[in-house]
Parts: sequence; C-alpha cells; structure tokens
Amino acid sequence: MCARIVIVYNKPEVSRYSAMGEEGAVNGVLDAVKAVETAIKELKHEILMLPLLPPAEEIKTKLAELHADLIFNLFEGFDGKPETEALVPEYADQLRIPYTGCPSSVLMLALDKARAKALLKSAGIRTPDFQVLDPKTMGEFRLIYPCIVKPRAEDASHGLSAESVVNDFVALKRQVEKISVAYGGDALVEEFVDGREFNASGFGNRRPVVLPISEMEFHLPDNLPKVLTYDAKWNEDSPYFHATKAVCPANITPTQRRTIATVVLKVFRLFGCRAYARVDMRMDYDGKIHIIEVNPNPDISPGTGAARQSAAAGMSYTEFIGKIIQFAWELINESNNHSPITPGGQAAGNSYTAEHT
Repeated sequence: MCARIVIVYNKPEVSRYSAMGEEGAVNGVLDAVKAVETAIKELKHEILMLPLLPPAEEIKTKLAELHADLIFNLFEGFDGKPETEALVPEYADQLRIPYTGCPSSVLMLALDKARAKALLKSAGIRTPDFQVLDPKTMGEFRLIYPCIVKPRAEDASHGLSAESVVNDFVALKRQVEKISVAYGGDALVEEFVDGREFNASGFGNRRPVVLPISEMEFHLPDNLPKVLTYDAKWNEDSPYFHATKAVCPANITPTQRRTIATVVLKVFRLFGCRAYARVDMRMDYDGKIHIIEVNPNPDISPGTGAARQSAAAGMSYTEFIGKIIQFAWELINESNNHSPITPGGQAAGNSYTAEHT
C-alpha cells in the first residue's frame, strides 16, 4: 500500500547549544532525516517533509494541514527546549494521525531523568543512587564518590564531559553550578558505576524483542574517566571521539546476554515504550546491571544505536525503517478493532535475529 508519509523534524537553529559548542547534536537530526527519506522512497511511499520551527503553538495547525496517512516522527524538540519533543505525538494523538515511535507520555517521563530513575527504583530495577541538586542545596549532598553530574532534563549527552565525573566536594560544587547555569535547571548527581557500558534496544509493540546488544569500549588514558561524553558522540577532534568504540554484537556470555535482554524488556514495558527505545546501562565488577538512562525515539541515523543493532540483526536500513512504520500501523489496526493497546508487543513472523530471554 502506498501511503502519504510526512517526515516531521526540528529544523536546526541558533540556540544555547550553539554558544556552548554543542550544535553538532542539533544538526545530527538532518542525517536521520536524509536516511529515512531515502528508505521511505525505496518502500514506494509518497513523502512530504515538515521541518518545524517555533512557536510551539503552531505545531498542531501545521500537522492538521498535512492530510497525512502517517507521521514519521523525528522531532527532537526545539533547540534549547527539549521538553517540546513531546508535542508532536501529543498533537498527533489529538488529531488521530498515526505516527511512529513512542507517545508523548513516554517522552516526557524519560526526559526527566530523576523521575525516570525513581520509577526504576520503585519497580526494583537497579539504577545508581542519585540526588537532584542546585547551588543552593549542595549542603544536602549524601552520595558516595565518585559521582557523575549531568543536566536533569537533556539528551544527546549535552553537558557531559570528562569534568562531569567528580571525586570531591569542590569539583562537585563547581560542576553543579556549571550545569545549573548552562542548562537553566537542576543538576542530576548520581553515583558513578565503573565497569563495562552497554546499550540495547527494545523493538516492537505487543511482544517486543531486544536487538543485538552493543558495548561502548573505551580506550582512554588513565587520567580520563570512561564515560560517553558529548565529545565522544559529536566532536571528531576530541580524544574521546577516537577512543570510544561501539561494538555490536557485544562480546558477552550467553548468560550476560539473557540478563541484559531481560532487564531491557522489563524497562521497555515499565515505561510504556513502543516501536523502538534504547536502554543504556553499566555492568559493575560483580556483573550486576545498573540502568543509566532510557531513550525513547533515539537517534536512528545509519551506524548509530538502534540502527547499528538492527543491522547486526540482519536487517537492511530500509527494512528497519519499514518495521518502524509497520509498528505504527499495528497500533491503528488494533485501535480500529477495539483491542486494548498495552505497552510492549511485536508482530509475528519476524525474520531477523534478536536477543531472547
């Protein structure tokens, strides 16, 4: 069936990220847009493009004017306002337009890292102990060093650097003040889990599977903390960029693979994710998994995250995009048949390789 599919994304603009030298993450959305456009053309659908700019109040009107069969949602929020990421699925639901990826409630939950970690803890899922701090509440600090300091509500590794890992109160105070000023909000401080870093993607709706697991390998000098910084993702001139390597499938034992896949599916369902979402985690030296972050609608540019994992599962990039579109149709078909839509799930008949528990 040939459908009228609209790729909706945020058009990069000058923002606070530009002033901090972090515009690379903002411009990265264009790589995904180009790749998804090519894939949808190969799938023989009609394509329209909708690059969004503020004001946010105009989004709903623009979506209503599209007469789209489906929105392929690549909107990451307006630059410097990550909370606006949830607006496209929110308005699409109100307009009853099918869309790819996770609903607005999931995007809002995952963006608030403190709220997300509290949910993980309440469900008995291991995540590093944490506090929300600002310059006025430093006296309440109670965690065990080393700690890592990051913005409470940002993604794409904004605000993460070698200085984010702190070992004493002076460094902690300096980093909390820096984050609070630069990103206009609280800092999330959590105990730093040393060890191996992995990420894996839940993929599907009713019966999700886990795509092959990736490991982030760090080949850094001893004076640099092994952490996935902003530079590691976006700055080709940084030692972090050249010393951080994603390996997929990860070199792990079958038992470790089952353990990771089990916790990823549990997190995927707990958050109410659908279609695709990436879970970042660390394995400590005792082999225990600690969830670091949940990323609904992560970057799907070729060679990154979920796209890399789908390739390891035997899918072409076009097949990967086709499955994401199929997941959106599944939910509409269920709704039309008056079937309850629940977190998790996947259509039967997959031919790709996935992690099973």
